[in-house]
Order: sequence, then C-alpha cells, then structure tokens
Amino acid sequence: MSGHSIFRHYRLNLRPDPGRTVVRPFELEYPVPFLDEKHPRVRQIVDRVLGLGEEQLASELKGITRSLDERHRDVDAMLDRRFEEIAPKLDNPDTIDPRCRRLIGAYFSEEFSYEAAALFNPSAVKTRNQEDVPEGGVRFVMSLRGIGEGHVSSVTFRTGVWVPGGELHIDKPSPTAVSPIMEKMHKNGDGWMRVHCEGSREVSESVLFPVLPSQRQGIEDMRLVRFREDDGSEDRIYGTYTAFSGAEARPELLSGVDFKSFDMHKLEGDAAQAKGMALFPRKIDGRYVMLGRQDNESIWLHYSDDIYTWSGGEKIVSPKYAWEFVQMGNCGSPHEIDEGWLVITHGVGTVRNYCLGAVLLDKEDPSKVLGRTPHPILEPSDKERDGYVPNVVYSCGALVHGRNLLLPYGVADNFTAFAETTVDKILKRMA
Repeated sequence: MSGHSIFRHYRLNLRPDPGRTVVRPFELEYPVPFLDEKHPRVRQIVDRVLGLGEEQLASELKGITRSLDERHRDVDAMLDRRFEEIAPKLDNPDTIDPRCRRLIGAYFSEEFSYEAAALFNPSAVKTRNQEDVPEGGVRFVMSLRGIGEGHVSSVTFRTGVWVPGGELHIDKPSPTAVSPIMEKMHKNGDGWMRVHCEGSREVSESVLFPVLPSQRQGIEDMRLVRFREDDGSEDRIYGTYTAFSGAEARPELLSGVDFKSFDMHKLEGDAAQAKGMALFPRKIDGRYVMLGRQDNESIWLHYSDDIYTWSGGEKIVSPKYAWEFVQMGNCGSPHEIDEGWLVITHGVGTVRNYCLGAVLLDKEDPSKVLGRTPHPILEPSDKERDGYVPNVVYSCGALVHGRNLLLPYGVADNFTAFAETTVDKILKRMA
C-alpha cells in the first residue's frame, strides 16, 4: 500500500489447512450407458461387503474406524447415519448386521478437505454474547469461503475478539469438523434445506458444503448480517451467498439464530439472478432492502415485502473512476452510521485488479448517493498480490464497532488478511 493508506494492517493471516476435513456423502452410480435398474451400483457394492468373511469384515471395520477417529468424533453414529441414507435403495436393509451397516456407510462416505486450496472472502458480525470481552473490544463470528477438491467452495466459521487500536485475536479452530445433518423441507424442487449443526461443540466445527443441485460446485461468498427486527431485537442472522451449480449461479439466503441450525432457501424473482446480493440490517419503511449487481456492472437497490422474493430494482451506483471501469459491487451488507448507510465496495480495473472503496447512502432513502471514494481505500500491495487469482483484494463483510471498522479481506483468492481503520477516515476520502 502507498504511504497514505488509511488502514493499520495486522500481521495475522488465515491460510488454508488441508488437514481440516469433513466426512460427506460419496455418491456412486454407473455411467448412463451402463445403468441397470435391476442391479444398481449401490447394491453391487453392498453385495460385495456382505460377502466378506468374518475376519476381513472385522479388519476393514477396525481400519476405517481407527482412521476416522483421528480427526472425527462419534464415528459409529456417523457411519450408521450414512447407511440409513442409502438404505431405501437396498433390499431388506433391516436384516443387515450392525457391523456391516457401518462398513457400508463408510464405502458411501468420503473425507473432504474443504479448505485445502484456499480460505478467503470473509464476512464478520458481532456475536450475541459479549461477556468477558476486554474494555472497548467486541467478540465476533466470521464466515470464510474454503476451496477444496474439484474447486468446490464451502463455508466455514471462526470466532475472535477485536479491540480497536489494539489487539486482534482469532480463536484457534477445533481440530474436528462435523458434517451437518441435512433435512429437505419439501419434496418438490430443490429450494429449501434445513441444516442441523447440533453436533458441533463450537462454531469452527461447522461446515456448510454443497447439498442442493444448485450448489453442486459451491457455496460462495457468504455475506453475513445481524438483522434488527422492528421491535429492536437482533435475534436472527442472515447470510446471502452464491450457489453455483457448475453451469449457473444464483443467490440464496441462509438464516439462523444460534449457529446451531440454519435454513438455506433459494431467492425468487427476476432480481434474484445475479451474484453478490447483500441484505440491509433492518427494514426501511416497513420493507426489506437489498443491494445487488443485476447487470454485472453496477450496484442496484431492491425493496421487497417478502425476504425470499426480489424483483425490479434500480441502478444507484455505476462505474465512474478508472479503478472501477470494468464493474462495481458491494463488499457486504451496509453499515448504519449517523451519516447514513456506509457500504464498502469493490471495483475492477485494468488487468482485472480488484480494489476496495466505499459509498455513503442516505439513511431514509438509500437510492440517494451522498458520497463515494474517487480512489481505492485498499488495493493489492506488492506483498499481497500473488495467489490463485492475482491482483485481488475482496471482502464479504466488515465489522463496525462504534466509529471503528475492522476489515477482514481475501487476498488473491488464497488467504485472509485483516486491517482496521475508522469510519471518519473513510468519510474524509469521499467526494
């Protein structure tokens, strides 16, 4: 960064760890020309397991249990649960010996290193529990995008404590990651899933990996926001994210209260067709409000009476300065400050450089732009420009505490860095 940077950068980085794995379903079937309804591949594999002798069965089960026990807990229950998921495809599953059930469950499971390649594009919100926090500090929870085998994106979490002008501490993640239990909420379509994470003893153990067809290739760039209801309560966390099927991307919404269970719901309407939607932290004039980038170039504003349905909208901020000529977008949900709605933005310029800026919107009418930064407030530095996608700094949600701002940001689609500044310094950079 140049000498006039408004940020103080922390030495702390979060980097991908291939040793963090989660056990997820391993789906198996023959290629289309070899499909045989009478002899599906699932039954063929199960028949081979059932044909094992007593000694080999015991040996195989002991080996897989010992291997999984090193990084996972409640292994027997996990394998039993996987067997129950495939049991409807089998003949007479109730007659199968419990040991065979667990081994069959293991054959249809896989250990997935969900952050082997990258850990980036973070978003942070305050936790409800602020007890025992150092004076002036704040405890927060952060979502991150991990990339694993096959360039598949998942969402993982961290917790930490930040004292503005002082220390930033990120809690060491648990060595265990727990596969959530998925509950489909209706039979038709693929639009609503309930995710149970009660098996996680702390937030860092929870991993949200693709489960719906719309998410086959990834759950990307979660933008967390703590939503304030009309009565002033802040009980619900929302997170907008991009579901990528491998062919199409669509916005979806995560909602929950305590990070123990979530609903994952697709968004409807003609505006719900683009990446990077971000929900305002409260209603305005009795309606939900969202930022988007429906034309892949500008920032749009949307209102809705239904949080799951978004249509229409208007363009409010378009590329104006050289560093954002290619496209603009938000870097997370707006922050309500005395002066209005503060939005951290990103802009794409020459050689696909991603830089960050900011926009101030009117508090009563956020379609009115009160100011914007003509120059980047954060850009790729000489030391932070190389990685999977070079020349990129990007965030999915800063944390505002008083008049201070903590910016966790992804570097080169590879790792996560942290910097802090003040709201006043950002506002002074606006024209």
